[in-house]
Amino acid sequence: MKTKAVRLYGVDDLRLEEFELPAIKDDEILAKVVSDSICMSSHKLSMQGDKHKRVRAPLATDPVIIGHEFCGELVEVGAKWQRQFKAGQRFAIQPALNYQGTLWAPGYSYAHIGGDATYIVIPREVMELGCLLEYRAEAFFMGSLAEPVSCIVGAYHAQYHTKGGSYVHEMGIREGGSLALLASVGPMGIGAIDYAMHAPRRPSRVVVTDIDDARLKRAASIFTVEEARRNGVELRYVNTKDIADPVAHLKELNGGKLFDDVFVFAPVKSVVEMGDRLLGPDGCLNFFAGPTDTSFSASLNFYDVHYESHHLVGTSGGNTDDIKESLAMMADGRLNPVAMITHVGGLDSVPATTIGLDKIPGGKKLIYTHKRLPLVALADFEERGKSEPLYAELSRIVKANNMLWCKAAEDYLLAHAPGI
Repeated sequence: MKTKAVRLYGVDDLRLEEFELPAIKDDEILAKVVSDSICMSSHKLSMQGDKHKRVRAPLATDPVIIGHEFCGELVEVGAKWQRQFKAGQRFAIQPALNYQGTLWAPGYSYAHIGGDATYIVIPREVMELGCLLEYRAEAFFMGSLAEPVSCIVGAYHAQYHTKGGSYVHEMGIREGGSLALLASVGPMGIGAIDYAMHAPRRPSRVVVTDIDDARLKRAASIFTVEEARRNGVELRYVNTKDIADPVAHLKELNGGKLFDDVFVFAPVKSVVEMGDRLLGPDGCLNFFAGPTDTSFSASLNFYDVHYESHHLVGTSGGNTDDIKESLAMMADGRLNPVAMITHVGGLDSVPATTIGLDKIPGGKKLIYTHKRLPLVALADFEERGKSEPLYAELSRIVKANNMLWCKAAEDYLLAHAPGI
């Protein structure tokens, strides 16, 4: 079967190509990709080319299909897996395989599997490691958000606290405690607000900061103070840009106390250091942001590490249990990560979007791999709709849904957008 896919040949050398997939073996599965969400990790892969740790062969001779946040349908199942999987079944992928101690992953390391393709061949190791996951929610785009949501889930699970005189690490944020989410109204930060409000283990107070009023207002309109209250969480949004002493201000909002858990969502020295200063006794600081600068550093108060038992953790991705939790919570409506999505495009928009991702404002860029479409912000649908009927109708649909992408918009796009 022929596929169309975006393949990486070297630094920022991304090519949309059509080529023949090999016939599947008895221990492989042929699948149709419907949607993929472009991750900053793919941008970093493109920037680094052969130097990226997940690349396993020279890209010039062994190009890889990029994209690792994808969702679709199984087309043909090899004999080995026919009791477990069926053609027509919807799926999502856990790309972090940890296969035989390697860093190989779909979207980074393979010639025939990646999210930015129309059809793919899923190799045996994905199934053997339990990383091919059944997807039961109605809309495909939610499956493309499962992997980024799992990164958030994993970060919350990686937090830990102790009790005086005990060396046992109690995993997770402090239940009923206080949580500060710094620089947290980007796509992943918004997802962290959602999880804090709806996860089984919740804080009693969440303070969300940023320095952009428009982004704060958007986040507050999606995850409201009232909804948080209904879930037993006191939620506050704060613009720290013009506050002379943001640490003192945030401490005041927390009843005069420092915080049990702090997450940092921007690789900015001053934000990391503010997070350190906000930590209370036995507090845990999670550096969630992934810097591109390999020498990025910030100052920490090691007096407090010693005498106040401060903890520091960093997480990059989630494990298979995290993505299963994400899928289950999305399927039953406890999590709704759609707020992450700010742009939609087709397979032809992937190369330029991936290369320039760090310069494109907004949140997640959602790709429908069987469609030919430019990357367009949801906020720009109305203007584009003045000359293009497709966007006029999409604008009407998202306006009726608080300017959020939704199943109705996906269904309309899949039915009416031009094919690739």
